[in-house]
Amino acid sequence: MQIDKDTVAKIAHLARLEVNEQETDNMVTDMTKILDFMAKLNEVDTSNVEPLIYMTKEVNTLREDVVKQEITHEEALSNAPEQDGKHFLLAKVIERK
Repeated sequence: MQIDKDTVAKIAHLARLEVNEQETDNMVTDMTKILDFMAKLNEVDTSNVEPLIYMTKEVNTLREDVVKQEITHEEALSNAPEQDGKHFLLAKVIERK
């Protein structure tokens, strides 16, 4: 597949990007290289290669959930721009219909 300036313009429009002439030329070059690399990868015989599920053999190593610092309810509310003594007060952002 050949990438041209029209293709870059369509992709930029879909991504809501503004690109100038120099950026368009650079993107044509970069996208062409990417597609050429993908075409090269498609030439590789992977019929005897088992697909990977994970990149490493490591099992999830989770740290223990330990409280490092506790603050009181009053301390949490002390720097709040608006609060009612029990809760943070925020501007309404979702309206119910």
